[in-house]
Amino acid sequence: HRYCFAAGMTLFFLSSAGTSPAAEELLTIPEMAVTTRIVKRNPIDSVRRISASSEKTLYCFTRVNAPDDEERRISHIWYRNGETVAEYELPVRGSRWRTFSKKVIEKGMRGAWRVEAVDEEGNLLKAVEFTMN
Repeated sequence: HRYCFAAGMTLFFLSSAGTSPAAEELLTIPEMAVTTRIVKRNPIDSVRRISASSEKTLYCFTRVNAPDDEERRISHIWYRNGETVAEYELPVRGSRWRTFSKKVIEKGMRGAWRVEAVDEEGNLLKAVEFTMN
């Protein structure tokens, strides 16, 4: 009978090991916006179309929810016309975290823009798009 008990315990541990810990560690982004300014840790607007001459800096604000307070990282990847122009690694230090990256606007930066937020494994969490005239 001892053999059957040990076998039963082994099956229990094997089935527990089969649950994916990655599923419990997922980051979610309930809010992400490209904005002209951040005030009191919140974006003041959400840019969809903007003139390259009207702003000198744009920010990508991101609100991140994590399953716990363990420190993680996300990256903001800024694209212009499908090409990477900047990448910023940002810490996430809590279960409810706000962070941002900023991009200085220079002459000749017109085009279709996209900012992607990706996790440490490179999985896309969320993206926002805007046009610069």
